[in-house]
Amino acid sequence: MSTDERAHTDSAPAPATAHAQEWASPAPAGLVALAIACFCFFAILTGKVQPTATPLLACWLFGGFVVQFSVAIIELREGNLTGGNVFLFFSAFFMLTGGMKYIVRAYFGEVGGKEIDHHIDGWAWLVLALILILWTPAYMKRSPMMLTMVIVFLDFGVAMVALRDLGVLDSTTWNPPAGWFILLAGVCGIYVATAIVLNAAYGRKLVPMPGPILS
Repeated sequence: MSTDERAHTDSAPAPATAHAQEWASPAPAGLVALAIACFCFFAILTGKVQPTATPLLACWLFGGFVVQFSVAIIELREGNLTGGNVFLFFSAFFMLTGGMKYIVRAYFGEVGGKEIDHHIDGWAWLVLALILILWTPAYMKRSPMMLTMVIVFLDFGVAMVALRDLGVLDSTTWNPPAGWFILLAGVCGIYVATAIVLNAAYGRKLVPMPGPILS
């Protein structure tokens, strides 16, 4: 059973048997890592913290990489095609690459005496935005509604960041709304992680988890 299916069925623990091979879902830990990144990106984009905080943000993103990469491998092993692949590229590009990028910007802001052209970030973020948007219908079909909302909010936030880095959108105007969309994704991630853990612990639907948007 995939993580999406386990979440939809309250993640009730399976009876212990000698033949039980299925692993427990690591998705809650992956969603916690995502929420940390979302909250920190919100703080940066909306000016709640100064840009000088980015080296510390990089440290948190490196931690998130370890968690999300582990989640991706387990999810793929359990047959969760969509969730496993999303966690895998999140771990690589949002977490590991994002953290390295902030360190490079902070300590190596110039190459050969010239400022680094940050538009390259926009082209990379554009791919991530397009993938999230194009894969959203898979979440609508297979995942609980609140997990789908994580992806929907990221669709908007990541697309705005991509267009900002490409110079299409003005950062002063569009950073705050991008930050709010990303924050909402983090809040929904916390909700889903809590629902999976508490519903599994109590063996019943303690925290509501509505089913997929598309039947």
